[in-house]
Amino acid sequence: MKTVTILNHAAGKSSGSNPGDIPRRLGQLFSQFGIESEIILASRNADLAALTRRAVDTGPDAVLAGGGDGTVSAVASVLAHTGLSLGILPLGTLNHFAKDLQIPTGIEGAIELIAKGRSRKVDMGEVNGRRFINNSSIGIYPHLVKNREDQRLKLGIGKWPALALAVVKVFRRFPELRVELLSDGLDITRHTPFVFVGNNVYNISLFTVRNRSAVDAGVLSVYIANRGGRFELLRIFSRAFAGRLDQALDFTALTLHDFRVQTTSRRPVRVALDGEVVRMSPPLHYVTRPGALKVIAPAPEPL
Repeated sequence: MKTVTILNHAAGKSSGSNPGDIPRRLGQLFSQFGIESEIILASRNADLAALTRRAVDTGPDAVLAGGGDGTVSAVASVLAHTGLSLGILPLGTLNHFAKDLQIPTGIEGAIELIAKGRSRKVDMGEVNGRRFINNSSIGIYPHLVKNREDQRLKLGIGKWPALALAVVKVFRRFPELRVELLSDGLDITRHTPFVFVGNNVYNISLFTVRNRSAVDAGVLSVYIANRGGRFELLRIFSRAFAGRLDQALDFTALTLHDFRVQTTSRRPVRVALDGEVVRMSPPLHYVTRPGALKVIAPAPEPL
């Protein structure tokens, strides 16, 4: 199997590994499992899409993404609708997409799976032309991510301490939204701290928050906090940490294929896409792209 590996420069840092050791370890494992792979190190996140396009032009059997969900999303966005398979090397902190696809989170198991070469088609979400594999949101979460990265750059601290500082700062300037959601006769208006859009359905129940049971159902899940205000958001967060979120009480939950979100702001709004924050001009047009991506992963478990 001929492949190209796009490796994030920060891959492996979350596990305490020396980033310089990762390419060497990958090379050993590729050789062990009979995979030919050119390893390309992306020194900046902004380089990921361009490097993936160059990799596609070399005609490989698959392109491998080494890093977290942001890296996988960037590579997947280029591979969508090309028919070329994506292989996932889960080297990030959380690796949500890999877990939802039942891909081994250990690097050796992930490479063994890639060597088998069995692909399946999965969905992607899209908003104003930008694709995502996990989720997108507006409201408080993009502000938290932006402030977290600002704190990391300014203070040189890790992701979790930076997040704690970002929470304090963002709550002080609580970014509440007035949104209108429109879709085929549906018209919902809310004052809300956030709108969350999942590529397929994220499961929320009274006692637990789970990830997705399917990534190929061809739908988007939409969650809008029912009430606004700083104290309401604190209540939701405290219930989430306690494992007692109740979808019926805390959210308006919808399953849609195509919808628009309008805000009262005429200026571009911050939108989170798989952990990356970009600015987009409303209305935000969300749509599902069924089967847009081929990914090397185990076959889905029968329902």
